[in-house]
Amino acid sequence: MIRTVIMASLVALTWHPTLQVGADQTLPPCPDSPNCVSTDATRASQRVPTVPFTGAPAAALMHAKAALLAESRTTVTIEREGYLHAECRSLVFRFVDDVDLVVDPVAHVYRFRSASRIGRSDLGVNRKRIARISARLALPPITSK
Repeated sequence: MIRTVIMASLVALTWHPTLQVGADQTLPPCPDSPNCVSTDATRASQRVPTVPFTGAPAAALMHAKAALLAESRTTVTIEREGYLHAECRSLVFRFVDDVDLVVDPVAHVYRFRSASRIGRSDLGVNRKRIARISARLALPPITSK
């Protein structure tokens, strides 16, 4: 049992995601496990709402990056036009969850996917994370004078 936990921890710490947002800004689908939430999920139990934005998509992306980085133990690993990928590590076991965020310039909404890399249940961690990020995105961006 302990060996299994150690091996799973090592895999979680070294594995890198291969699923990323497509060129057409589509988010990867959630697996059948309950440890994933997405604005694009086909299952109601995994679906989270989009968040609208106003203004330029480039400014919305900067606001989204700040909202992501406000999460503890979070690092943005990929940043390109209209898209951010972040890795969020758990406090105790350092398990990694992946967060994809798309700034949809046509619908003027933020779209998300947050998923655990390993395991089946996340005890609602991904849903709570997206709720916090969504709340930050709903606030006006802080601008320096």
